Amino acid sequence: MVQIALKPTVDQRQVERFCQDILPQVSRTFALSIRFLPGNLGRAVLCGYLLARIADTLEDDLVATIETKLELLDHFLACFEDPTCANAFPAAVSKLEGEKAHLYLVENTDLVFALYRSLPPQSQQTLQHWLTEMVQGMQKFIKLHTQGIRIQTLDEYKEYCYYVAGTVGHLLSDLWYEHSPSVDFQTYHILRQTCAAFGEGLQTVNILKDIAWDAEHENSIYVPQSCLQAHGSSHSTLLHPDYLSQNHAAIKSLVELAWSDLDKAAEYLISVPRAAIPIRLFCILPLVFAYATLRDITASTAMLHSGGNVKISRAEVKSLIMVSPLTVVSNFAIGRLIAQVRQQPFLWRSKANPINEEII
Repeated sequence: MVQIALKPTVDQRQVERFCQDILPQVSRTFALSIRFLPGNLGRAVLCGYLLARIADTLEDDLVATIETKLELLDHFLACFEDPTCANAFPAAVSKLEGEKAHLYLVENTDLVFALYRSLPPQSQQTLQHWLTEMVQGMQKFIKLHTQGIRIQTLDEYKEYCYYVAGTVGHLLSDLWYEHSPSVDFQTYHILRQTCAAFGEGLQTVNILKDIAWDAEHENSIYVPQSCLQAHGSSHSTLLHPDYLSQNHAAIKSLVELAWSDLDKAAEYLISVPRAAIPIRLFCILPLVFAYATLRDITASTAMLHSGGNVKISRAEVKSLIMVSPLTVVSNFAIGRLIAQVRQQPFLWRSKANPINEEII
């Protein structure tokens, strides 16, 4: 891990370097996608992601009391208005526990806010608005579930996903409109119809693949209690082998929701003008990764076993990284790729045997 000493004053190069270096440590997929976004747009999206990750780390901390989490999130929101709050933030989070890279990011929140203050004023306003809505939603659920997240109904699940992921879809769309000449007001209006689903679909796939991890390591269960009870199970038996068939039936509603949201996310992608190639490149990888993962989730019970989860193969990841960028100039090619990924693992072979060459 790259260690960057925190100084009383830091120059912009140090800020940029820290943010770029920490990103792949907290999200490999996002690090692959953001490289396509140029200039201030890329910087704004990078900053927005890191700030959202900081808030998420505060929400998920297993050691902090409810009161401490709420206070830290209030302090985090104050950093948008007051640089002195950002400078003081590292000292306030010294006792948190969690993944090393995520904690390192939180401990350098002041550097991320230094990047934030270097952004154009409109970008700052966009990030503050949507991240405030996200954090206030997190606080609502922290207050509702004082012993750890235990989602009760499908409607509550949808509300949670809106706060933590739907807001991100809105944030991104506002940044596209600000920074891309190809995204005019009419296009922006169209994108707003599906932008929440873009974020929420990716979120539901992540939740489904990590059901066991979240329950065992984050003390969070997102599968609604009402769905489990309808099939003869409950939160307390979510990972019990004797209830595997009941639990698998119970997550069907979330799987169906994810398929629906991903299809709306595909609509979102193809609604981005073809001239806005960097934005299409940014969107395509997380979308096809999510389709591939959901395909495997649909046929698996691994995420319902203690210690289990669902991951697509490295070969498919590499194939999608290679081929997806070649499809973004054509809505037909995007649709063809998604159709193939939905059905079976996408594996790109050599030119001597190009089994998927027809999509491009």
